[in-house]
Amino acid sequence: MSNQPNGSQPTYALSATYTSTSGNPPFTITTPLDAPSSTLPAVQRKSDYLQRLRSSILTVQDQVNKELTTRMERDNANPAAAMDSKDEENYGEEVQEED
Repeated sequence: MSNQPNGSQPTYALSATYTSTSGNPPFTITTPLDAPSSTLPAVQRKSDYLQRLRSSILTVQDQVNKELTTRMERDNANPAAAMDSKDEENYGEEVQEED
C-alpha cells in the first residue's frame, strides 16, 4: 500500500488478512514499512528495503501465529471442540465404536 500526502515520502504497509472457514471472525494484521531512502545508491536502496521487508514479514507472521494459537486454545477449551479434535485425529481411519 502506498500513500503520498502532499509530495512527501511514500509510506507503505505490509498487511495480512486471515479468514476462517470455521466461523471465527476474520482478522487483519498490518505493520508499517518505511520507504527506501532516496539518498542511497540504487543497489543499496533495494537491499535495505528487502531487509526491512523481510523483518516486517517475520513480524506479521509472528503476530498471525500468536492470534491463531490464542484462537486454537480458546476453541480447544470448549467441550464441543474436544469432540471435533478426536474426530480430526481419526479422520480417514476406520474406528471401532465401543458398545
